[in-house]
Amino acid sequence: MGDEKPPDVGFSSDEVRKEPGPDPQPCSDEADHVAIRFKVYRRRWFILLVLCLLNCSNAMSWLTFAPVADESGAALGVSVDQVNWLSLVYMVTAIPLAAISTWMLDTCGLRPTLILGAWLNMLGAVCRVVGVLHWVPPAWRFGVVLGGQVVCGAAQPLVIFTPTKLAAVWFPRQQRATANMAASMANPLGVLIANLLSPLLLSSSGDLFILLLVYSTPAVLACFLATLGIRSSAPPTPPSPSAQNSTSEPFLKGVRMLLRNRAYLLLLVCFGSGVAVFTCFSSLLEQMLCVKGYTNDFAGLCGALFILCGALGAAALGAYVDRTRKFTEAIKVNMCLSSIGCSAFAVFSQMRSQRVCVALVCCAFGLFGFSIYPIGMELSVECSYPVGEATSAGLIFIAGQVLSMLYMFLLQALTRPLADSPLSVCAEGETFSWRVPVLVLAGLWCLGTCVFVCFFRTEYKRLQAEEETEEDGEKYNGGAHTIQ
Repeated sequence: MGDEKPPDVGFSSDEVRKEPGPDPQPCSDEADHVAIRFKVYRRRWFILLVLCLLNCSNAMSWLTFAPVADESGAALGVSVDQVNWLSLVYMVTAIPLAAISTWMLDTCGLRPTLILGAWLNMLGAVCRVVGVLHWVPPAWRFGVVLGGQVVCGAAQPLVIFTPTKLAAVWFPRQQRATANMAASMANPLGVLIANLLSPLLLSSSGDLFILLLVYSTPAVLACFLATLGIRSSAPPTPPSPSAQNSTSEPFLKGVRMLLRNRAYLLLLVCFGSGVAVFTCFSSLLEQMLCVKGYTNDFAGLCGALFILCGALGAAALGAYVDRTRKFTEAIKVNMCLSSIGCSAFAVFSQMRSQRVCVALVCCAFGLFGFSIYPIGMELSVECSYPVGEATSAGLIFIAGQVLSMLYMFLLQALTRPLADSPLSVCAEGETFSWRVPVLVLAGLWCLGTCVFVCFFRTEYKRLQAEEETEEDGEKYNGGAHTIQ
């Protein structure tokens, strides 16, 4: 994991050096200014890989049971409503631990946070496997599996807050959005794998033990790599001016600053609501579609298309924003387009035999909606700087988790039992109408979009601080400049 050597002909866009020549005579209060050179290290890609694997594994554990809720309930001897708690418990666990995780990440650094998160994620995954072993009494199985979900849920805030921090500490300015995108999209990639793999494994083997054993493998691997491979929280030499200055405010002071930041509060509400909508969509998709005759396999395919198109859109959007710095404009356009996809899903999902249309609107909703998540996290840092990256991103996550719980309870409360549904492929005795809930879900997304597009305005404070740092370097160091 050696250093990346800059080419002899120049420097990267984030390296600042002092040109040969006579030094100017500084004033007395300028005598301590020296030329700053920023470096990047190859090991940043390894840390990014570990974080991606950890995020992916944790998300796989989160939604292991959602695509196969009826089969999982039968195997564990519980109802579908109880199976939903295997997803909801992530939110219940993460909310009280989120503040501690945020403080730990901004105070203790990346390494201890990631290692603790990796161990909790592995222990939770192993506990779930133990819970379905044949020697465990049937009456205990759901409780043990739920306990494993609680431990995995405790790991979630430790890893899901980390992308913005990792991008800020280890990556140069022109790679931050891309790095944040890769680490953030690893979480929905885990959701994608769960949507595809759970129905496939459970239908082929019929054994919940095999399913959970397969999902425990990446958790064990991520724990091994994090424990032995991550050796420091920050690089020896910073990659950018903001990393060099390291001016993050203390946790409590940062929270107070955020609560007085109008632009951030608007972002908090709108993006928190957006995270909640995505959570409900992913968790309840199979139940929304089965009543109209769409199978679990098709629901899993729709969930996979939603995530896959979102990842592709995020990759393109991250590259665009890295190049143009148009965070706000990109998000507003995508939110408007995704509102059309979400509204179309609310209509087509309640029609019979519309597989192509349902699949296409899931693609559109993912492409334009899910893709804005990592850019929104970067925007939260830009509008709240110098508050710590984990604090600004973490509060949005907490808001998303709280609203996810409220939305999940609301949507399930709005369902109505159906006396007769001849096309239903839902589990026997679990047939409900989702017509009203899906319309409410689309309305919540459109409302958040309208508020954000109409009222959100902000300055990019971190970028401005970096530009001022570079200008100071040129002023005080006799022509120091950045070679493109």
